[in-house]
Amino acid sequence: MSKVLVLKSSILADYSQSSLLADYYAENAIAKGDTVTVRDLAANPIPVLDGELVGALRPSDVALTERQQQALALSDELIAELQAHDVIVLAAPMYNFNISTQLKTYFDLIARAGVTFRYTETGPEGLVTGKKVIVLSTRGGIHKDTPTDLVTPYLALFLGFIGITDVQTILAEGIAYGPDVATKAIEQAKAEISQIV
Repeated sequence: MSKVLVLKSSILADYSQSSLLADYYAENAIAKGDTVTVRDLAANPIPVLDGELVGALRPSDVALTERQQQALALSDELIAELQAHDVIVLAAPMYNFNISTQLKTYFDLIARAGVTFRYTETGPEGLVTGKKVIVLSTRGGIHKDTPTDLVTPYLALFLGFIGITDVQTILAEGIAYGPDVATKAIEQAKAEISQIV
């Protein structure tokens, strides 16, 4: 049995195809006996990193404002949650060729020097190890293996930076090409999910 963290990042609520796939993964994982935690980054937004908040995430002797203290506490909570799970399911729809703002703000709060990564004489070293990530990426168009797919390499780069190199991506593409194409893409993605849960 595994502990699974499902991170949803779509702004489309009940109309979200990536959330639908994440729910399908969660249902199958629960049926298998896994423990599943779901965090919806759109329903419960993470604050956008700005000049004030970045000061909370860097080691310093300066007294923190109340807003900085809240951001630091949330960052600690998100990192502890991440570290406590074996499998991370990232529902990552493509918006304007990249990940959603909601997922990016999550990454901004978990990328902490000395906590989730550190710099060494030989370069950066990720400190979040022993995790498997399943990326569920939905797209209106067809982008796999083309220069327009910025999502897949970006996620691999970021996750590797914090120490997660076991990453499997499941795509559902062509969602905007009509109901028949969308249905086929979702069913194919579900079949791939069923094989790996």
